[in-house]
Amino acid sequence: MAFSVNTNAGAMAALQSLNATNKGMNQVQSRINTGLAVASTKDDSSKYTVAQTLRGDLGGLGAVTSSLNNAKSVTDTAIAGAEQISDILNQMKSKAYEAADAGLEADSRTAIDKDFTALKEQITTIIKSSEFNNTNLLDEDFTGTTTVAALQSLTITTGADVTDSLNVANQGFTAKVTDAIDTTIASQTDAETMVGKLDDVIKDVNTSLSDMGAASRKIEGQLSFTSKLSDVVETGIGNLVDADLAKESAKLQALQVQQQLGVQALSIANQAPQTILSLFR
Repeated sequence: MAFSVNTNAGAMAALQSLNATNKGMNQVQSRINTGLAVASTKDDSSKYTVAQTLRGDLGGLGAVTSSLNNAKSVTDTAIAGAEQISDILNQMKSKAYEAADAGLEADSRTAIDKDFTALKEQITTIIKSSEFNNTNLLDEDFTGTTTVAALQSLTITTGADVTDSLNVANQGFTAKVTDAIDTTIASQTDAETMVGKLDDVIKDVNTSLSDMGAASRKIEGQLSFTSKLSDVVETGIGNLVDADLAKESAKLQALQVQQQLGVQALSIANQAPQTILSLFR
């Protein structure tokens, strides 16, 4: 081996090795700090691109979840109102039966009619108040939104390709209930007629309750599916880009030892030209 003070091949080799070790340490420290093995396209272009696409899908599923939650709240509000109206209609039917009694005194029938009218007014109030987020599924005359449509899914890379809406129609309680019983039970004949009307109205309300209950259950099912799908997508992203911190910790320990040895090797290599001086003594 030639001795030279101009070119120190050993020092250059030691420096290259130390630089490689330092680069590896920077990479491992970045993974530990971020928790990501692929934090940039510079780390792995193919995995980063796929992960970014999945992150976009995850955002879309978040929008679906928000839409479904709003639809569920609107539907549940309408159901609560309809159930209360159903209870009131049963009370009104009882009042109508009382007023239809042929032996009832006029004053008593008048008092019953007042109670009956108060119950009708209560139904009107409930219909108008069954609103959530400017949407009312009971009042067809509402000035805001009278139907609800919830986006169920999006086209995503996991294979789901559904761009459909789950629709819940307005139940039209103003005409179906309020207008249908817009008479009094001040006389026996009116009371007898009202009993028949109430039977029909109660059947219509029960049908609406059944329809809205089915819609609510369908929304809940879709919410559950969307939540599970979001978990699957998020897990998929993690499998692609998350760092194994236990493995990275072990690598860091090894690299720290390599770095110390590299510094020692470079120091020794830098001292080699000093031996040339001994040849001139």
